[in-house]
This record gives sequence, structure tokens and C-alpha cells, in this order.
Amino acid sequence: MILHRHARRALVALPVLVAVTVSGCRVGPEYKRPDLAPPANYRGAPATAAPESLADVPWWQVFEDPALQSLVRDAIANNPDLRLAVARVSEARALAGVAKSFLYPDINLNAGYTGNQASRNSQPPGALAERDRTFNNTAVSANLAWEIDLFGRIRSENDAAFNRYLSTEEGRRAVLVTLVADVATSYFLLREFDSQLEVARRTLELNERTVTYYADRLQGGVSNRLELNQARANRSLTAASIPELERQIAIIEHAISVLAGRAPGAITRGRSVTEQATPPMVPVGIPAALLERRPDVLEAERQLVAANADIGAAKALFYPRISLTGGLGTVSGDLADFLKGDSIVWSFGAGLFQPLFNAGRIRRNLEAAEARFEQAIAIYQRSALNAYREVSDALVTIEKLALIRVEQEAGVVALRDASDLSRLRYETGLSSYLEVLIADQQLFELELRLANTRGGQLRVIAQLYRALGGGWQPEQQAPPPGQPATPPPPPNAAAPR
Repeated sequence: MILHRHARRALVALPVLVAVTVSGCRVGPEYKRPDLAPPANYRGAPATAAPESLADVPWWQVFEDPALQSLVRDAIANNPDLRLAVARVSEARALAGVAKSFLYPDINLNAGYTGNQASRNSQPPGALAERDRTFNNTAVSANLAWEIDLFGRIRSENDAAFNRYLSTEEGRRAVLVTLVADVATSYFLLREFDSQLEVARRTLELNERTVTYYADRLQGGVSNRLELNQARANRSLTAASIPELERQIAIIEHAISVLAGRAPGAITRGRSVTEQATPPMVPVGIPAALLERRPDVLEAERQLVAANADIGAAKALFYPRISLTGGLGTVSGDLADFLKGDSIVWSFGAGLFQPLFNAGRIRRNLEAAEARFEQAIAIYQRSALNAYREVSDALVTIEKLALIRVEQEAGVVALRDASDLSRLRYETGLSSYLEVLIADQQLFELELRLANTRGGQLRVIAQLYRALGGGWQPEQQAPPPGQPATPPPPPNAAAPR
């Protein structure tokens, strides 16, 4: 194929234009992470902060109950919210690819055939009648269109789309972290209700024996109806708590089932509340590192980076747009001449577009982009502050629940002894049944509170794990025994495109 010398020159100039585009002047602000001035340490944390964090430990090492681990695996595999987050990542990845495609030329291939026959009656006088009046043309051409991104508008739009894609990936991790913590929290709440139900049934058996005892005493003439009615009323109070606990158990079982992506139903139990392992010391790391661990904070920062790139794209609209067009092909009425030099056609053009007047539309568009950036800053700051608060809340709760549990356990021991003593005093005539009734009621209430505190200690560990950003590790990447888990990559690291 023979090319005209002007076409060859255009093709030689194309790499030069690519270099100019890549090194062109890019308008817009350079992103800089806002300084949030993180606290030196969390409230409730040890005085000396260490870099190690509970979030570095995989979830299957934090939650060792086999039944709970099975529920978490089911939730990761089947939870609709997590599948939705994964689909959003795929959508954002595709949209980022669309935005990136505008950096490159559009090249299209066109092919066509036309045939027509002229009218004999439309020919001028003197035309040869035997002349062929049928005409055929076959054409094949390649066309190119390209906007030279001298001022970085397309690159800024590409950066914005890419960072929005990364934000959806962080959003997926945030859903995963929340899902793992929600399953664990709900499971520990279920085991807490199980423990309270066990206390209620055990107390009900004691109350029923007490009612039988006083009924026999009344028949023997050594008691009165007041004592019997008080015993029956105390039994009814205990019995009424059982269906309420069973209702709460069924509701939390349904919630766990939905988290696991299945229809509401019964949940397989594992270790009881008292058998669950809790770490003696919970490392929380340093507050400054939390911004690198929390997926929701990283998601907010990716949105902030995208909003910053949007400002660059909006500023670039003030500057000229330069576009190139070109075409190369061949047209011939005879296929034998299709590839000959005389059949070659080509075209080349360049255009410039400079906005002059649009009633402030471009200016307002820039102001809107800057306002969205300010909103993204506020969201990022709110996410970071909320992360600090959640960690501090969990640490304070861990500390205070430990103190509460010590007192409640001591109180349960004392009330059990008081209940036994009050019965002995009543049987020997040294006290009334009121002492027995008060001791039994106080013991029942305190045992329920103790079960609540034990469950709360387990739930707050799960909440702290989520607050620190733990639970993102895929199970197939479990580290070898004795080695720490791989921490997540920093958000300001360059991601592959």
C-alpha cells in the first residue's frame, strides 16, 4: 500500500503528540491528606502505646468457638450485603476502565459497498446508449479521533473514577469487617440469653420446690396462706421471664440466620458464655495507625481524593480543547484495483475549542466541585473521629465491665449463702418467709445481671475488633503458626491500575 507523504508525516508526528499530552500542563490542586491531629493514645488504653493491634489478628484466631467460626464462614459466603458490595466494586472497576479509555485515541474500521444504476432517460442528448449505466464502489477505511489532554481534564477524570473504584473496594472491606463483628456480637448475645434462660429454669425449679414445701406445711397446719401465696407469686415472676427469654432467643437466632444468608431458623451452639476465651490483654495500636486500618476511613479518604481530582477536571474546562481526527482507506469500483495507490484516500484534521461565554456555567461547575471537596473533607474527618470514639468506648467498656463482673460474682456468692441461711433461719423459726423471698429474688436478678455482664464482655471484644478495623483477612491467607498476620496496605500507597 502506497501512502501519500503527508499521511506519513502525520503518522510520524503522532508519537510526538502523545509525549506532549503526557507531559502537558495539568491544572488543579495536588492532593494532600488533611492533618487530623490524632490523639497520642486512646482513653482507657495502657499509658504506653504499642504498634501491635488486635486488628492484625485474623478473625478465626480472635473467635475460637467452632460454631461461631462456622457461622462467620456462612455469612462471608452467603450474606446479601456482602454480595452487593462485591457487585459495586465490579461496577466501579468497569466505570474506571471507561474513564481511562478516553486517554487513548478512538480507532474505528468502516467498510461498505454501494451499487447503483443511472437512468437512461436522464442522460444528456448525444450520450452513448450502449454505455454501462451500472456503478459499483467498495470502500474500507480506518478513522481516528483523539482529544489531546494538554491541561489534564481527562487524566483528572480518570483519577477520580479510579479512586472511586478504590473506595468501593474499601467499602467492601468495611462491609466484611462489620459482618464478622455483627455475627460474633449476635452470637455472644445469643449465648448470653442462653445463660440467662438456664438461670431462670434453675431458679424456677427451686421456686416450685419451695411452693410444694409451703403447701405441705400449710396442710400440716404449720404455715399460712400468706407464705404460700408469696411463694406462688415469686414462682410466677420467675416463670414469666422464661417465655420472654425464649422470645429474645428466637429473634436473635433469626437475625443470625439472615446474616448467614439463610432463612430464619435455629442456630447451632458451641461454647457457653463461661467457656469462651477472651484475651487477657487487648493490644490496640496507636491512634495514628487507625486511619490506615479502618476500611470506612480509607473509603472516605478515597472519596476525598476523587473529589480533589474533580476540581482539576473542572478547572481544565476553562482551557482550550485540542482534538485530532484522521482517516485512511481505499475506495474502488473494481476489486482488482482495490489495493492500488490510486484507490488510497486519507484525511487529517486538527481542531481547537475554547469556551468564551457560557453565562458562568463553567465557573459554577468549579464552585460545585470545590463544595463537594469540602463535604468530602467533613465526611473524612467525621469518619476518623468516630473511629477514635468507638475504640475509646470499647476500651472503657472493657475496663468497667471487668470491675462490674468482679463485684457481681462476689455478690452472687454472698446471695447464694444468704439464701441458704434464710431458709435455715425460717425452718428454725428465727425469721419470716420475707427473708427467704428477698434473698431468692435478689439472687435471681443478680445472676441474670452477671450473665449479661459476661456476655457484654464478649460482645465488646467483637466491637473493639471491628472498631480497630479487624476482620478483613481472607481465611485462605492464614499465616503460619507463630507468625503475625499481614497488615493491610497503607491507603496512600500506589495501587496497580
